[in-house]
Amino acid sequence: MVFKYEKNFWFLSLSLFFFFTSFNLILPELNDFISSLGGADKKGLIITLFTISAAISRPFSGKLSDTVGRKKVIYIGIIFSIMISLIYPLCYSVLFFLTLRFLHGFSAGFTPTGTTALLTDLIPSNQRGHAMGISGTFISLGFGVGQFSGSWIESTFGMDALFIISGFAALISGCFLIKVEETLKAPQKFDGSQLKVQWKDVIEPSVIPAAVVMVLTASCTGMIFVLTPDISGFLGIENKGFFFGFYVVSTIFVRLFTSSLSDRIGRRETMLIGASLLFMAMILLSRVDSYESFVFAAIVFGLATGVSSPTLFAWTADLSHIKRRGVGAGTLFIALEVGIMLGSYSTILTYDNTKASIENVFLFGILMSFLAIVYLIWHKIYRTSDF
Repeated sequence: MVFKYEKNFWFLSLSLFFFFTSFNLILPELNDFISSLGGADKKGLIITLFTISAAISRPFSGKLSDTVGRKKVIYIGIIFSIMISLIYPLCYSVLFFLTLRFLHGFSAGFTPTGTTALLTDLIPSNQRGHAMGISGTFISLGFGVGQFSGSWIESTFGMDALFIISGFAALISGCFLIKVEETLKAPQKFDGSQLKVQWKDVIEPSVIPAAVVMVLTASCTGMIFVLTPDISGFLGIENKGFFFGFYVVSTIFVRLFTSSLSDRIGRRETMLIGASLLFMAMILLSRVDSYESFVFAAIVFGLATGVSSPTLFAWTADLSHIKRRGVGAGTLFIALEVGIMLGSYSTILTYDNTKASIENVFLFGILMSFLAIVYLIWHKIYRTSDF
């Protein structure tokens, strides 16, 4: 497949890889880190606070992306990621650490929003599913490489070194972005007025169908972020990013072979496949009792993500108005953050740091993935098209 801006696409994808590697490197070790500070009962806040700040920043990043430029918005997120990663080693209390987690979330609020808008500009409409699958593969690699190598880096070089390497990965992401050309036509000069956000800058109504599905499915991801490092420990697996090693292999495999599926059979039809796989993954995770069952659950979750993620972004690109692609992307990411926040916060209410509580915790994920299936079926029956 040939893209009009081939160089832009590949450099942007490489930038995404290092950006997502950056903040995923530290995730597997943060449960132990906050426990060492005396905050074992606040593990759910590690993801919750991160997603709250990301969601808060989306309306601003979406509007700025549509006015001052995609690249400027991406750089803001990268700079936040570098700075916060280098401050983590100075943590001395639970409050300080949770404050940094909140601030770190602004990186996720800016960079992916600008990147998605820029990608949408680059990709022909009839190739969006396939192209989002390819760029999503780089994101998945970032998740996998980061999560799987983070524990090894920590055990070999220590937690401070892990934080510094995380910041260095974000710096490399910024270096690749230099090679990417701005796609927003006639960007405005920043004068402060772009920070005046109205409701129309927060939500793009046309992308609500995709956003609803994102909230429901992302809640499952929020639970997985919090719980899989601990499940690894319960099973005697030293590498706390073990789950994501198998996840990334699985999701890359399915993206390579099915990334254009939604271009052929439709976005909703493809999402039904992804949501059904997610439903299966939640059931499997609730029943994990061995190394083998944990691996199988990771593979199924990877298949679900590999099918669903590029489809949701392609669906959002289809639904977004050409002049509101930044806001459309921001709306989808707000939905992502709300979902992850719901999932991660649900663990605070249901998880007591014991293996026995795992099964009940994942009942929430089973419910949310089932609701995603129901909504998609309803939308298919009562809406004549994906729109």
